[in-house]
Amino acid sequence: MSLVQHITQIEGVDRQEALVDLFLPLLERQPSIDRVSERRLSFESAVSGKGKSIRRVISYDALKEPEELPATENLTGGVTPYKISNARRFAQVVTTVLACWFASGICFGFAALKPILIKEGVFSNLCTKEEIQKGVEVCFEQDLRLNFFFSLASTTANVSALPIGTLLDRYGPRVCFLAGCLCIAVGSVLMSLAFQIEEFDGYTIGNFFLALGGTFIFLPSFQIANAFPKYSGLIVAVVTGAFDASAAIYLFYRLAYEATGGSFNPQTFFLVYLIVPVFIALAQLTFLPVESYKNAPQLEMKLQHAEDVTRDLHSSDDELPDEEVWRRRKTRSARRSKRMRKLDKLVGDAEERKHKEEAEEHRQEVAGVWGALHQKPAHEQMMSPWFIFLALLTVLQMIRMNYFIASIRQQYEYMLNSPTKAVLINDFFDWALPIGGVISTPFLGLMLDNISVPGYLTIIITITTIIGVIGSIPALWAGYINVVLFVFLRPLYYSAMSDYATKVFGFATFGRVYGTIICVSGLFNLVQPGLDALRKSTFDGNPTPINLLLAIAGFVIGIALVVYVSVQTYRMHKKMDDEDAITVTNTEADSVMESLLEEDEPRDYGSFAPNRTLSPWNND
Repeated sequence: MSLVQHITQIEGVDRQEALVDLFLPLLERQPSIDRVSERRLSFESAVSGKGKSIRRVISYDALKEPEELPATENLTGGVTPYKISNARRFAQVVTTVLACWFASGICFGFAALKPILIKEGVFSNLCTKEEIQKGVEVCFEQDLRLNFFFSLASTTANVSALPIGTLLDRYGPRVCFLAGCLCIAVGSVLMSLAFQIEEFDGYTIGNFFLALGGTFIFLPSFQIANAFPKYSGLIVAVVTGAFDASAAIYLFYRLAYEATGGSFNPQTFFLVYLIVPVFIALAQLTFLPVESYKNAPQLEMKLQHAEDVTRDLHSSDDELPDEEVWRRRKTRSARRSKRMRKLDKLVGDAEERKHKEEAEEHRQEVAGVWGALHQKPAHEQMMSPWFIFLALLTVLQMIRMNYFIASIRQQYEYMLNSPTKAVLINDFFDWALPIGGVISTPFLGLMLDNISVPGYLTIIITITTIIGVIGSIPALWAGYINVVLFVFLRPLYYSAMSDYATKVFGFATFGRVYGTIICVSGLFNLVQPGLDALRKSTFDGNPTPINLLLAIAGFVIGIALVVYVSVQTYRMHKKMDDEDAITVTNTEADSVMESLLEEDEPRDYGSFAPNRTLSPWNND
């Protein structure tokens, strides 16, 4: 699975100044310890960029240097949503979700497709005569090649996010959607031809194009959340759930394949599947947005302009008659009020916006680490333990998850010593993978918003450790529990890591920092066939040693990450508390000094007393 598939926020706030106001004049600091959290997490000037934080939108462009002020300050970019009818925007959201459902991540349904590939004899030419005589279901080299078929696709989904993200930021969603349709169409044709022409080995390259096209479709889909800004969080969750559901495409095809006794063969399926890229392309060329909608920071700036009554006054008014000036100013005021009402309907009224800001402040305060490295350049962030531990843990978890997807049936066939029971586990996994992702997605946001970063890291390490233990127990019940934990952990891990990246590193460097993790983990994902070869040759098919080794390595690195983040969180809070105490003490001392000075001064100091003369010669 690609790390970019679960993004908890597409826009948020980066800290611009130091964690505390050490360099502010004493009288400008908050005088009361009761308002410490407000001082730390102030949203004042969040849009203007002059305060302690600045609102940014995630950029996936790993090549572009982050700007001092975000591009969202340019009000001319994007389309204001209220200029498009509600019906059309709703149709755009529905179509984008359907596109994600049918195209974004079908390669991750490999566990459901693999039995069909085996029955169709894909790569069976790699089997030895001895293996054929024994009548093995899948031979050694064939299994390795099939698993490479998947590992290359999962690597493509990760690594391609960088160049595709750059294209998205620079050329917009239309280019990405059309490129995705082309890739999916090419992949479908290659897969169909590979099943029709025995001499043509187009399976792996065909699956490569399907994975590439899926990322092209999915990455720009997040931007459709700006069509209805008040419901952007819900739309992001639905789009993410659609990606998880796309793994079920191969499951539905396998059911149709088995129901028809194999007559609905793969070459026919992949030709029929061409309907999907054709539908998406037609939708993009007709009613899907040509350019992105204005994001929340841009709309907030427009709202600020609409609320500014001084914009009704123009310098040229002085040259007009009074009646004409009144008429023009009234027209401008009416136009501004109308625009403000439309914006209120889009982003919510003042009370709703305040509630949203308070919720964002709550997220940041609960996180405990928000703004830790927001002011650092990307290369310094990537040299810190914050990044190194996260990258190492993600590499290991990526390998574990995709290795499990690729070899679940073979693992349980050995552990349970029963092909029938292994099929039961595999079938349960095929259903649980998409359903678990869809069901868990709405709850992940609540969890990440209300649990500190050290807290949810501890939960993740606990679950991965339990999976390592449960996955080593050769029992049917243990297999079912292992699958349930896995399908919950998978979306949780990827959502948590993107949440960690935005809170610790910030939105400004997200493309570079998180893109590096995507590349590294994706490239290491190619070791899956090597692990499978090790399982079959050195351990005689026993998956337990490899699973335990990966679990132990993940546990050690995970504990190191949790301990480091916990210690840094404690230090940050202690430092802020100490500095807050200094701030309050100095402010109180300053107030005392002012009071003493006032007592020494005459009551009428600085004012014109009625019984005194202004003459400098008056000595009375």
